[in-house]
Amino acid sequence: MKYSDAGVSIDTGNAFIEMIKPAAKSTLRKGVLAGIGGFAGLFEVDRRRYRRPVIVTSTDGVGTKLRIAFMADVHDTVGIDLVAMNVNDVVVTGAEPVAFLDYLATSQLRLDTAGAIIKGIVSGCRQAGCTLLGGETAELPGFYKAGEYDLAGFVVGVAEKGRLMNGADVRQGDVLIGIGSSGLHSNGYSLARHVLLEKRKMKLDAYIDELGCTLGEELLRPTIIYVKVVRALAGQGLIKAAAHITGGGITENLPRVFPKGYRAVIETGSWSIPPVFDLIRGLGRIEETEMLRTFNSGLGMIMVVDRNKVPRAMDTIKSMHHKAYVIGEIRRRAARGQAVEFI
Repeated sequence: MKYSDAGVSIDTGNAFIEMIKPAAKSTLRKGVLAGIGGFAGLFEVDRRRYRRPVIVTSTDGVGTKLRIAFMADVHDTVGIDLVAMNVNDVVVTGAEPVAFLDYLATSQLRLDTAGAIIKGIVSGCRQAGCTLLGGETAELPGFYKAGEYDLAGFVVGVAEKGRLMNGADVRQGDVLIGIGSSGLHSNGYSLARHVLLEKRKMKLDAYIDELGCTLGEELLRPTIIYVKVVRALAGQGLIKAAAHITGGGITENLPRVFPKGYRAVIETGSWSIPPVFDLIRGLGRIEETEMLRTFNSGLGMIMVVDRNKVPRAMDTIKSMHHKAYVIGEIRRRAARGQAVEFI
């Protein structure tokens, strides 16, 4: 017997590695010593740029958004999501994402599907300015259903220790600026699927007037990568802290970036909310508080900005073709008060 008789093809795995190499090479940046093909990726930190370099890491996946990709048989966007969910977490610390690694596990490796996934990962790495340094592809027959897979991503960033953003200097009166999301991004899909597909029996190929596209196109819309705009703002000294609005929504993520003695007061209606959120809320009869702690609700990134620097920050964000909104401010918090208050 051969390994292939048990469902694992070494030849297909080798072919996939060879297919990845040119794509990964297109993401190379200065500092890469060894990438795809070895036992490990090597990256040299430029000591001329960093006097006291700090390594910043994060890992994340795409979650049940993958179920939509399986159903639609569209796989070239979830790779962007994979990169985005990782690099957006790293950049809010003040770090520059420099290297990305992926893990793809499936029942049987299909070069067309895997190639589409890698295409998305490469696109995400280019947007983030980081190198696809390595990864792992695992064939696990009998573990996943035919045609299904799981994705995990890992990012390495570098930051100057004295320039890390930890929110320590956030003060009362600082302004909150939100940057628009493209839609659901990669969070809350278990609830979205439950409402739209399971309860309401909607079809992915159905055109939805209020969305201006099919349901599948909306649900597979990639997560925005905010690396360049956040680094531009941080480089100009325009932001004190930044929060990536992921699982847990605004309610759970924003308090992670300012001291406990303060609260975020947010003015509802101060930003534009993509119609997909209203669709889910209405069809699922979901309370607004639940929406705000489940989805990003139209804001993928929120920054804390000194009031005097707001005009410059807004101009910078808009010049980089993002939607920007002044959504509230930081105030003192009572001993038993809420960390986020919507008014």
